[in-house]
Amino acid sequence: MVQFSSAIRDDFIRLSESIRVSLLKTKYNLPESANVCIKSILESLLPNNISKEQDIEKEIRDFCLCCAALASVEDEKEETLLSWIPKHLSIAAKTALEELSNAFFGCVDEKELNLQKLVIELMPEVLPLLKETIKESSIDGTDADNEISAASARTPVGYAIVAAYQFRWFVTQVSYPHLGKLCSLMIPCALTTLDHWSPAVKGQGMLSFIHLAKNVNAAELEWYEDVILDICCRNIASDDMLWHHVVEMLVLLLTSIQKKNPRSSWFEKMMNEMLSHLERQPRNKERYTAWLELIEPVFIAMGLVLVAHFRRIFPLLFQWMHNDDDRTILLVLQRTHTIIKLTWIRNTPYIERLVDHLTNTYKEASMRRAREEIRKEVLQMLILLHKCKGLQFEATWNKYRDDPNLSALTSLFGTENIVMVA
Repeated sequence: MVQFSSAIRDDFIRLSESIRVSLLKTKYNLPESANVCIKSILESLLPNNISKEQDIEKEIRDFCLCCAALASVEDEKEETLLSWIPKHLSIAAKTALEELSNAFFGCVDEKELNLQKLVIELMPEVLPLLKETIKESSIDGTDADNEISAASARTPVGYAIVAAYQFRWFVTQVSYPHLGKLCSLMIPCALTTLDHWSPAVKGQGMLSFIHLAKNVNAAELEWYEDVILDICCRNIASDDMLWHHVVEMLVLLLTSIQKKNPRSSWFEKMMNEMLSHLERQPRNKERYTAWLELIEPVFIAMGLVLVAHFRRIFPLLFQWMHNDDDRTILLVLQRTHTIIKLTWIRNTPYIERLVDHLTNTYKEASMRRAREEIRKEVLQMLILLHKCKGLQFEATWNKYRDDPNLSALTSLFGTENIVMVA
């Protein structure tokens, strides 16, 4: 780290004292189930008397860890062990770090860049510490029958949760192209968070990997690709509250690492795992909505290979296509349209069933608020099916030719020249 001038020392003492006062004033009730006081953990990271230069280096590191924990919950919406931290204290903690980084690197107008520089300086020392803290309450081979209880008894999980939030905050302060140079530091710690039994710890690891996938290129991940994808796959069955993070993380990493290899065994493995999970809970709205929202890039990367998964994908899509929620129906139709465009429904027995479900969805739309959007999506797919499956489509469509509720479609498919609807 840079040399410490008396001005930097004075700024640090002022900033740390301000955070100490605010933290002491913050109300904290120890949860009944908790076996560690989170507020005390954070207070212990604030400096006492600083007498030597080696002391101030450690004190600054610990102060930054304290502020990272406080700042990490600024936009947190879920109930966690850190939910007691008020928003104003989170903002004050981040502001203190920005001021400290400005004191180190100058140029107040570049406070975000200065903060990133400070975080990068601290990472080689901070990330290994956080990794060890998280690992202390992980399950290992020495734990007894009740593995989670044994791990928690060894080290309270509260320490790991705080460390996971600190880790995620540090990682998300660094962006492209700088983050790629830190993969060797960051990825081992991120893997440790995903390997932890606590959903609170896992969630922060997932958010870290999501940020990583958006800010590094595939070449920078090549040394870790198999271990990353393996742990992603093992986390598909995580707690319901993590499903959205799981799918987003998996989609980003899989399409980044295996984008040019649609026949990779990882695509097959991940798709099978996700579909198995959806099949077990096909009525879980949070799960299928998140999957429909996020899965498109995987479909595109897989292309024709999707045909191998038709027997599992289509029954789910057919079920969700008649949902009570208009947004869900539109998502189903959009994903189905993508599948048709990518595969032209090759060598499949699903043409007749698909036409039947689309036709019924078109008729059902008359009672829906998003009637026009739904019918437009259905019409586009029927036209595309007519173009790519010709006689097979017409043989199925014949049974609807006299349906008065489909008069607009009947006249359209009764002509030889079909004009694609924009």
